[in-house]
Amino acid sequence: HAWSLTNMAQAFRRFAPSGPPKGLGVGATLLIGGGVAFWGIKNSIYNVDGGHRAIIFSRIGGIQDRVYAEGLHFRIPWFQYPIIYDIRSRPRRVTSPTGSKDLQMVNIGLRVLSRPLADKLPTMYQRLGTDYDERVLPSIANEVLKSVVAQFNASQLITQRQKVSLMIREQLTQRALDFNIIMDDVSITDLTFGSDFSAAIESKQVAQQEAQRAVFMVEKAKQERQQKMVQAEGEAAAASLVGKAMTENPGYLKLRKIKAAQHIARTIAQSHNRVFLDGQALLLNLRSGDEELDALVEDFLKEKKESATKK
Repeated sequence: HAWSLTNMAQAFRRFAPSGPPKGLGVGATLLIGGGVAFWGIKNSIYNVDGGHRAIIFSRIGGIQDRVYAEGLHFRIPWFQYPIIYDIRSRPRRVTSPTGSKDLQMVNIGLRVLSRPLADKLPTMYQRLGTDYDERVLPSIANEVLKSVVAQFNASQLITQRQKVSLMIREQLTQRALDFNIIMDDVSITDLTFGSDFSAAIESKQVAQQEAQRAVFMVEKAKQERQQKMVQAEGEAAAASLVGKAMTENPGYLKLRKIKAAQHIARTIAQSHNRVFLDGQALLLNLRSGDEELDALVEDFLKEKKESATKK
């Protein structure tokens, strides 16, 4: 039994191929070469999107001076790698509490649109890196805001807001150019004052309203005084005329009594209630001791008759 197993093992070794199959080494070499070539091609090209620029860092020479525009570009794998910048305008909001010329606290907010200067990207990367806006804009914006606001009073910041905004824009644009940053737009978005100044403004407005109300009341009192003076003058003139009429003609008072009796009678006649009045209350006791009135009435009737005859 042992002999048969030995013979079978010898027969198997006789017919089994010795060494690896032919062509296996060539295939492995080609596969490895293709993988290396694919890796090399993939890592030797890079793309720069629209609105971006690229600079190259070399492990041998450092940052290169050339700036690459949009499109497809080549590099040496491992020795070079691209650094891509977004050169489109980006908005940023900056706020700063500062003091005015009259020592009032002012909270002012800016909205700026900034972008890097494309030709200076290698220098900017060496000095500031890719987060240039975080490093530069807050500091220079606070510096410019404090220097400009300090030249105006709190009230002038409101009345001359356009001038203040123009000065901030000019100084901030000039200051940003020192760091190769372009300011496309600078605008004031917020302008608030401290609680003390706000209370003072409110008190001033209330005082102005009270002053205007006082002027109105004075003018109203003058008009009422003038009206009373005119009314008093009219009443005095009327009283003078009544007194003169009573002096020159004693029957004038009797005629007034008659008119008063007519008015009372007309009022009572239009009323739905029944009212009983005596002659004294109705002012109709005009016959007692009115001989002069009778004479006046007769003369009046005689004059009316003569005037009618003449006509």
